[in-house]
Amino acid sequence: MTDVTSAGSPRRSHHWRRDVIELAALFTAVAVADALTNLIGHQPDGPCLLVASAVALAATAGFHTWWGRRHSHAPPPTDGGLPDEGSGSITPSRHAVTGNDAFVRVSTASAAEPSAGVPDRTEDTVLWRMRTTVRDAPGSLAALCATLARHRVDILTLQTHPPAQGSVDEFLLRAPAALPAQQLSRAVSAAGGGSVRIERADTRDLVDIPTRVLGLATRTALDAAELPLELRQLLGRCTIRSLPAVPVAGHAAEGIVPVDGVLEEHVMRLRDPSGGVITVERPYLPFSPVEFARARALVELDARLGPRVPRGAHVLTLPEGDAITVRRADGGDLAAARAMHGRCSEETLRLRYHGPVRDVDRYLDHLLSPRFGRTLAAQTASGRLVALGHLLWDGDETEVALLVEDEWQRRGIGSELLARLVALAGEAGCTNVYAVMRASDTGMVAAMRALRLPLDHQVEEGTLVVTARLDAAGAPLPYQQTGR
Repeated sequence: MTDVTSAGSPRRSHHWRRDVIELAALFTAVAVADALTNLIGHQPDGPCLLVASAVALAATAGFHTWWGRRHSHAPPPTDGGLPDEGSGSITPSRHAVTGNDAFVRVSTASAAEPSAGVPDRTEDTVLWRMRTTVRDAPGSLAALCATLARHRVDILTLQTHPPAQGSVDEFLLRAPAALPAQQLSRAVSAAGGGSVRIERADTRDLVDIPTRVLGLATRTALDAAELPLELRQLLGRCTIRSLPAVPVAGHAAEGIVPVDGVLEEHVMRLRDPSGGVITVERPYLPFSPVEFARARALVELDARLGPRVPRGAHVLTLPEGDAITVRRADGGDLAAARAMHGRCSEETLRLRYHGPVRDVDRYLDHLLSPRFGRTLAAQTASGRLVALGHLLWDGDETEVALLVEDEWQRRGIGSELLARLVALAGEAGCTNVYAVMRASDTGMVAAMRALRLPLDHQVEEGTLVVTARLDAAGAPLPYQQTGR
């Protein structure tokens, strides 16, 4: 008969039975002790035997306590039991991660090879972000982790995006620098991973997903121009474009993207708060419902906050002593920008826009919109605009362009704007920027060379495209601490 009743029984436990049993055991022990004392104590050596027995009992109790404390944290047996803690092995199965969005820390060392999955601390390592589809079946994720362990790859974080079929897993990996990305991709594919995509990561990716999403939301709240960049940070390598509203398949009657957006396999369309449609394309990996919900929430935040541009300003003193203010520009500068167009020569406008001079004013709505990039303006003390510099988000690339009024050319204003724009691109995580110019535009060519960054040149039918690499090792960016 047990002391505790079953969970469904309303009866209370009968503790008096246990008390009676304990009292009976106590009386029995006292009776036995009294009998032994009378039997041994009346012998000639009785007191000595009693003292020796007490010492032996005390020594036994002390030894038992010491032994228990020493082995209280011993690892459990590994034969048929839990993994040995000393081996550092955790073999996750596919169903070990549940929920719409899991974020876990996994060690990939196997029990047979205790250190196979952990790179040597003395060897060079690199960080990779890897996305792959994994079958939603027990043991599929364990097989993938075992493969990574054999290649001495440590899994730092694992995030799961469960779509309608299968599962998309995003890993942050620390791998030996000697292990090429192609070899790692082939190993993951052989272990059952599909649509493997690997790209370089950095220490900023070590933060957990909620913290990273909050950081993206904060940057978006401070500057409307951040939305395309933050979507790219949120969704990985993808192409983002802002387009006019057009009918979407399945929603032709409405003629625009619905409020909740449209999610297709490799394309998501979201209603742009400033008008039109934001399209996000990722051909190498389909979007998951979790990613779509996050992107939609970020766009909704941008819509609720409305137009906003940081109002920082920097004063530039020219060699002649004139003071020029460099600041962010937006649609509110449209009239001043048109007036500057009117003061520029046709040759200057032709070098900048590569087209008919009569159409240049119609480009300004696009160029001054924070949705398409960032614009820096240089103005005099009287408020007159004398130069504009544009940093434009072109899908997954970034373009820079400059326009300096004729009277203010060759005074260092263009180089100053370009250096600040390139620094903004570096802070936004861009790996390179490019400028399209005429081969005869010696001023723009000189400004690009003044950046002191690795440059690539391509010439086609008189058009020169110069690309500056921002991720080159040892190449410092100008104005690295420039505010947004």
